[in-house]
Amino acid sequence: MIRRPNPAAAALAAILAASLSACAATSAGGGMAGAPGAGTISVETLKSATQALSSDAFEGRAPGTVGEERTVAYLVDRFGKAGLKPGNNGSWVQKVPLVEITGTNFGPLSIWGKDGAAQSFAYGSDWVGASYREAPSINLANSEMVFVGYGIVAPEKNWNDYAGVDMEGKTAVILVNDPDYESQGLAGDFGGRAMTFYGRWTYKFEEAARQGAAAAIIVHDEFPAAYGWNVVESSWSGPQVYAARADKGASQTMMNGWVQKPVAQKIMAAAGQDLAALSAAAKKRGFRAVPLGVTASTRFGNTFRTFESQNVVGVLPGTTRPDETVLYTAHWDHLGRCNPDASGDDICNGAVDNATGVAALVALAEANARAGATPRAQAFIALTSEESGLLGSQYYAMNPVFPLARTAGGINIDGLPLAGRFRDVVAIGGAKSQLDAYLSRALAAGNLAGSPEPTPEKGFYYRSDHFNLAKVGVPMLYLKGGDDLEAGGTAAGAAAAKEWTEQRYHQPSDEYDPDWDWAGAQQIVEAYYRIGRELATTPDWPNWNEGDEFRAARDASCAADPAGC
Repeated sequence: MIRRPNPAAAALAAILAASLSACAATSAGGGMAGAPGAGTISVETLKSATQALSSDAFEGRAPGTVGEERTVAYLVDRFGKAGLKPGNNGSWVQKVPLVEITGTNFGPLSIWGKDGAAQSFAYGSDWVGASYREAPSINLANSEMVFVGYGIVAPEKNWNDYAGVDMEGKTAVILVNDPDYESQGLAGDFGGRAMTFYGRWTYKFEEAARQGAAAAIIVHDEFPAAYGWNVVESSWSGPQVYAARADKGASQTMMNGWVQKPVAQKIMAAAGQDLAALSAAAKKRGFRAVPLGVTASTRFGNTFRTFESQNVVGVLPGTTRPDETVLYTAHWDHLGRCNPDASGDDICNGAVDNATGVAALVALAEANARAGATPRAQAFIALTSEESGLLGSQYYAMNPVFPLARTAGGINIDGLPLAGRFRDVVAIGGAKSQLDAYLSRALAAGNLAGSPEPTPEKGFYYRSDHFNLAKVGVPMLYLKGGDDLEAGGTAAGAAAAKEWTEQRYHQPSDEYDPDWDWAGAQQIVEAYYRIGRELATTPDWPNWNEGDEFRAARDASCAADPAGC
């Protein structure tokens, strides 16, 4: 919905009061005392918290805004009412240092071809970009463009797309995803159809900076990117938030951005090249970067500010092993103000993404508090700045409140299914850790099947906060439910997923809908409850499977702490 100017404090107070009344009514209700079956999770809590957090009063929950202030206050209140204690040494929050950079007065992206002819591409419709540098102005001038394929340097795979090329001052043109994303199976140098971390845009920009590039431009292609240009444009427009760096971003590229695929085709044509032919060559081992002989120029201004955002941390203390912890995480942030839709609505409310996930944290805290304390502590962390590059979880992973070697594992929640009851649950990323056994038992208790990930090429395992915890060794589950709906089967599930991606993901239309069917959301949150409850009770220490990319980090973490895993 369109935000009203200067929303009244009374309206926000009414939202808080209503939600707390719902919380109190749920806590007072009978029939849920610790039973892990149907009814353990309060649908009213899921509804009330989602509706409140995605209301216009929270202004899209952008970090560093009044929306953050209201979100943190709301979550502290709900966590406390649910029965949690402040989780960070007596504080409800962990402060996360960030910098916000807002580009202004964007010029076109100008390309000078080999024949001296110029092409001009409009900001927004043709290209988007931003700078990680805290500089008042950005001037990319006559930077030579180099096609670097997928922009990957992976020594363990004997793969280097930058071999033999000096990128100093140049602009890298990069393909999205991995070289083998079109594979039908999961065999290949880069996981076959399943995206690896090398396929993520975050990695590609980081690697370009390490190579000394002045700028990096990714070619948007909807299938390998897993989202349309509308998502790129909305996500990269307006303020961008990054982790604060001691060098104020000087080590980063001058500009990172995206171009539409037809724009990239025109750039290649100006260089006397064919994008399809170059893309095919980039898929093969031994590919070498191709200097294009054309130059890129653009300029824009920057305003910036540094600030501290906040992770919200609550805990149910453990009984006999209080120094051991189980994590439940979900990101509270969304995009704040974004490109307005046809009606003029410029608030990306983030109802599904991820007010529902944070609502699940509240509901899980309530359910576990009602059931009573477990041997291990249970920590509930609402993380900041996921939408800006998983920054809150990155900070937590580097500065853990609960020691990593004493964290048994965890569950990350990023969006709940709202199309009704379903028959299956997908573990995103596939079989990766010994938490799969906990998942299997939880699904069996809920009469649910486990299904293989239907779109591993989209790399969802690397696109939410569990990834940063996995990188430092903590076994994490990230689940998705609803592919096989009880009403309509897999066709209905696919249609619901398509509608979400194309019509609402990162758009102002991701708003609370009173007609949502919450039965499926309740199913999957009950599965989270069963998994977390068992993990908080058992003395076992799950690890990553042998050969998994995160196994070495866990083994090293355990070895370094004799009192841990």
